[in-house]
Amino acid sequence: MSINRKGNLILFTGSSGVGKGTIIKELLDRDKNIRLSVSNTTREPREGEIDGVHYNFLTREQFNDVLKKDGYLEHAEFCGNLYGTPKKQVEDMLNQGYDVLLEIEVKGGLQILDKYPDILSIFILPPSMESLERRLRRRGTEDEETIRKRLAQAAEEISYKDRYKYNVVNGDLETAINEVLDILHKEDENLIK
Repeated sequence: MSINRKGNLILFTGSSGVGKGTIIKELLDRDKNIRLSVSNTTREPREGEIDGVHYNFLTREQFNDVLKKDGYLEHAEFCGNLYGTPKKQVEDMLNQGYDVLLEIEVKGGLQILDKYPDILSIFILPPSMESLERRLRRRGTEDEETIRKRLAQAAEEISYKDRYKYNVVNGDLETAINEVLDILHKEDENLIK
C-alpha cells in the first residue's frame, strides 16, 4: 500500500451466479492493496457466510435508518431483499490508499455509474445463459422459483454490459482472474502517468 496515494474505486458487477465472489477472493489473495467493500443486506445469511465479512446482515429497520442518513453510495432491492454500499467504510479505505472493489448487483452498479461516470467498471459475464443456469443450480442455495427469477433478471442485467468500461467472460476461472488483474494493473499505470 502506498501511504501518500488515495485508492481507486472499482465497480465490479455481473449477474448472480457468474462467479464474482470466486474471482474477488482470488484478487484479494493476489493483490494486497485491494479491499472489498462489505455491503449491507436484509437477506438471510447463506450457510458459511459471516456477518461483517461477507455482508453486514441488517433488519429492514436498520437498513432504512442508514438510508435516511444518506449513508449509502448506492442501494437497491433485489429478489425482495435490500442491498447497499456503506459510504463511510468505502471512503475510509480509499483515504488509507487501498483500491476498493464494490461488488454490486447491476441496478446498484448503474447508480454508481450515474454518480461516478469515470469509475473503473468491470462487468463479469457468463459464457452462456445455459452455463449460468447450471452454476445457479449447482450452488444449491436457492429454490426453483428464485432460480427462475435470477435467470430472468440476468437476461435483463446483461443488456447493460456496454455501460461498463470492461466486460470479462468467466468461462475459465484462471483466465478471468488474470484478465481482471491485467485491467487493474493497466488502469493503475494509466493513473500514475
